[in-house]
Amino acid sequence: MTDVHTRIAHTADLDAATRAMARTLLYDVFEDDMTEEDWDHALGGVHALVWEGDELIGHASVVQRQLLHAGRALRCGYVEGVGVRADRRGRGHGAAAMTALERVIRDAYDLGALCASDGAAAFYVARGWRLWQGPSAVLAPSGIRPTKEEDGTIHVLPGAAPLDLTGQLACDWRSGDVW
Repeated sequence: MTDVHTRIAHTADLDAATRAMARTLLYDVFEDDMTEEDWDHALGGVHALVWEGDELIGHASVVQRQLLHAGRALRCGYVEGVGVRADRRGRGHGAAAMTALERVIRDAYDLGALCASDGAAAFYVARGWRLWQGPSAVLAPSGIRPTKEEDGTIHVLPGAAPLDLTGQLACDWRSGDVW
């Protein structure tokens, strides 16, 4: 049986070959939905890399973002680029990557957040992530702007910060998909 293990590393500690493998994996997993901006959003934080021997079969990352909620700025561990190679799904590899990142989130951030596809939402809810029920927004260069298209897709992993899941949650601005 091939050794399967999860490695945690900051983007700065990934060599060019590993970054290229992770990028290729995510483009394969997400096909036409992956963009260069999406890849860029997955960089600059901590990566959970799931290896089977010398093959990268799973990836997830957590990057720091700032969310605004109830008059407070919260330091958020935002999850990006969660994907497992199609022929290795259903074997716990995504869970292994998320377990590693959830530890990082709990130990370093006020809360965790992510934007889940319809197909992945149940996976996150089963892990203790909570669906944000209030309106979402972005702190755009022109001010706070609603992001109604994202309502019902944002999940949070509560931490020490008090949250009203029915209140407004606003993310910081970035190019591409803001959530």
